[in-house]
Amino acid sequence: MRKGSILGYDLNEKNCQISYYDERKDEPETLKFAAGHYQIPLMLGYLKDRWVYGREAKYLEEQNPSLVIQDLFGKAMRREKVRVGARLRDAVWLLAKFISLTLTDYDDIQCITFSTPVTNVDVTKMLKGIGTYLGVDKENIYVQDYRESFCQYMFYQPKELWQYESALFFCDGQVIKAYMLRKLKAANGVNDEMFVTVDEVASAHIQELEAIYPFVNPDMEQVRDADESFKTFIQSVFEKKVVSSVYLTGEGFEQKWYPNSQKVLCNGRRAFSGNNLYSKGACYTSLRKYRNYGDGPIYLDESRMTERISLRMRVGGKECWYPVVSWGTRWYEADGQWEVLLEDTSDIEIHVDTLVGDEMQVETVSLEGLTERKDYSLRLQIEVMFLDERTCRMIFKDVGFGEFFAATDFQVEKEIYLGGINGQFNSMS
Repeated sequence: MRKGSILGYDLNEKNCQISYYDERKDEPETLKFAAGHYQIPLMLGYLKDRWVYGREAKYLEEQNPSLVIQDLFGKAMRREKVRVGARLRDAVWLLAKFISLTLTDYDDIQCITFSTPVTNVDVTKMLKGIGTYLGVDKENIYVQDYRESFCQYMFYQPKELWQYESALFFCDGQVIKAYMLRKLKAANGVNDEMFVTVDEVASAHIQELEAIYPFVNPDMEQVRDADESFKTFIQSVFEKKVVSSVYLTGEGFEQKWYPNSQKVLCNGRRAFSGNNLYSKGACYTSLRKYRNYGDGPIYLDESRMTERISLRMRVGGKECWYPVVSWGTRWYEADGQWEVLLEDTSDIEIHVDTLVGDEMQVETVSLEGLTERKDYSLRLQIEVMFLDERTCRMIFKDVGFGEFFAATDFQVEKEIYLGGINGQFNSMS
């Protein structure tokens, strides 16, 4: 069995890639499947009662295309049914089968983070379901997009590489995109936390950059034109910005067709290229989550909440406002449940802080009707449930105190209405 139980899994429409945390090196390592190949083609085949995947499936497709399923990710997202031999299979099951085959050598996965080009509630639910199918505890399965993977990767690089802004250029067979990692300022004056985001700042189709793939059309004049176009593209991205470092990723950069552009990239900053940034960033997320590393910047984007919901609690012997919903949480991943011991109190106060304004929302939950007991013999279950991105329902329920006090039928609910994610994040500078 391979070493490593903390994984990052890059998954897109064409390929997948796996990085695992190497305890000896104290950093992620990317799994190599063949000489110089880290990418696994997202293809699944069925031949003579045996499943094949990746390069073996690609070879089978060349011999008999009818035996191989492509576009697994897309078919799964569309919830298609696919005929395999005499059976009709669910595409989500086929994607889960593919992922399980790629992870056969990992028999004890403690935590896994999937990194995809984009993510939403449907992608997240599907991949968390597949992770559970693999036998991973649902609390240790995470999903993030490529922008966050870049951000998480940068958190573990020397700070001088992201002291100012850090740029990422991604190029596949269709488009080239530029992203910028930058720090955010909270409107409410919070200065004990660092907030960051990754913006897509520019993009262009291949034809706009002329012959970006000289290995397809190796005419030297077109190569020079492509290099010049890319250099102009870079200069427009860097205009009026202080950039500490640059990263190039994607198959479009595998051939060194951009010598003049590279001079611009490296002018006063460090530049790196490689194709395992997303899986390593996902692996770093798994490491942070599994080991409960709470330090470090908080990542925000359009899908994450700029509100924090807190309750007054004593944690580790210290009084504090404990966040039951933290800044930067996606609403569809914010559900949670806690049990607390109550002191002598008649109500519970809830604070809602926002990063995009300086006003605090205060809500109160009355405990009228709750049985009176001595301090710390009242055990209350608190459940947080989001109905949508703007509505949080909190349920407070008496669950008794072991064999000493039975639970009563006391239960009270409180709905908290938030600003939502639309337009909130964009108001942060």
